[in-house]
Amino acid sequence: MASSSSFAPPKLPDFILTERLGSGTYATVYKAYRKGNNREVVAIKVVGKKTLNKASTENLLTEIEILKTIRHPHIVQLKDFQWDAENIYLILEWCSGGDLSRFIHSRRILPECVTRRFLQQMACALKFLNERNISHLDLKPQNILLSGSVLKLADFGFAQYMSPWDEQSVLRGSPLYMAPEMVCRHQYDSRVDLWSVGVILYEALFGRAPFASKSYAELEDKIRSNQPIELPPGARVSKDCRDLLLRLLERNPDARITFAEFFTHPFVDMEHMPSAESIVKAKELVTQAVQRDQDGERSAALSLYCSALEHFVPAIHYETDRQRKDVLRQKVKQYVSRAEELKALLASDNRRSFEEARTSRDVLREMAKDQPRLLAALNMASIAVAKEEGGTDDHEALDMYQQCLGELLLALAAEPQGRRRELLHGEIKSLMNRAEYLKKHIKMHQTQMDASLDRESLTDSVRSTCCLQ
Repeated sequence: MASSSSFAPPKLPDFILTERLGSGTYATVYKAYRKGNNREVVAIKVVGKKTLNKASTENLLTEIEILKTIRHPHIVQLKDFQWDAENIYLILEWCSGGDLSRFIHSRRILPECVTRRFLQQMACALKFLNERNISHLDLKPQNILLSGSVLKLADFGFAQYMSPWDEQSVLRGSPLYMAPEMVCRHQYDSRVDLWSVGVILYEALFGRAPFASKSYAELEDKIRSNQPIELPPGARVSKDCRDLLLRLLERNPDARITFAEFFTHPFVDMEHMPSAESIVKAKELVTQAVQRDQDGERSAALSLYCSALEHFVPAIHYETDRQRKDVLRQKVKQYVSRAEELKALLASDNRRSFEEARTSRDVLREMAKDQPRLLAALNMASIAVAKEEGGTDDHEALDMYQQCLGELLLALAAEPQGRRRELLHGEIKSLMNRAEYLKKHIKMHQTQMDASLDRESLTDSVRSTCCLQ
């Protein structure tokens, strides 16, 4: 029988091995077909016994043990394993879309919304592993495969069972994606996987890893440095995305984001990840929205429509049937249209109350001349209103509303009974209404962007990559 290191692929009784997909120190992966009527396509990882030392044998046995016992939609499935005199064969699920590295390089950079969908799937798999005390320890784009629009973690050759209190010092994985504590050969734990997620996220968004280097020596120097990670100049990412990136790429593992914080981070937003539950949640919320709409409760209806749309968009991503996907898109279009109508009606209602509030704010400003902090908060409120009405930067206007409301609430707590307290109370109520309205506007805008981007679905995008391969 041919060895895995020779040119011709080895032969197995039940499979026909064809093209070689890739190779490493200990293994070569082939595309293969199962003999018989169904001609099932699989990937077969061939490990030459002669290449194995004690450590790599233990790693292989751990990989088989882990993959044999887990089943998850975002982890490559081990279907079977076999052996003969020369090789050990892992028969794995076939993923037609190639790996994430090729997907990124074919596009140079990925849009934040696409990166977020991939990250949600990665987080879902890591949550499953974390609950079972399994650490991957070699997360990188080359070990993340695509099957249609579905992402799957692969290559568990370095994976280990690690409880939260377990520590190791053995060097594992690929240097470009290794956490600093591992490169520096310090004691490390499962948090090294979170660093690797940060590097993958960075590479997807900016087209290169944060420590991209021309040599291993240069790479090691960059990783060992104490300089904090910075995003590329002019990086255009959302506030939540920036926060997550910098917390994942924290050199000190004790200061790095924890798994619990990662799984609940607003950018990961696992609540709205595409799943079978997405359409169920969307339908429940839209039913409530329609009822509130019929009852004339415009603000509550708009809020519910927005919440429903946040689940409808993932439902479109999850749906694989083209006809049902198109029906969902039509529903989303209808609900977005109604939400826009409600937004316009609320804007008209609010405009009248805002005009009344403007006069009260001027009076209150005159009465606050003896309190510099209160006056500064009122001036900030006026700037926030101007920014919102000018439509220059809704996110900045919302931040300013939140800042000035914090100051005004403190002032209200210390304000004695009287006319100024009444005006201050009215001003706070008015600004809270504006801030709430602005939040809904921002949420609506983001949902419309997500729904629009889905029209060129991720599945089609992956399929076009396959055609280039």
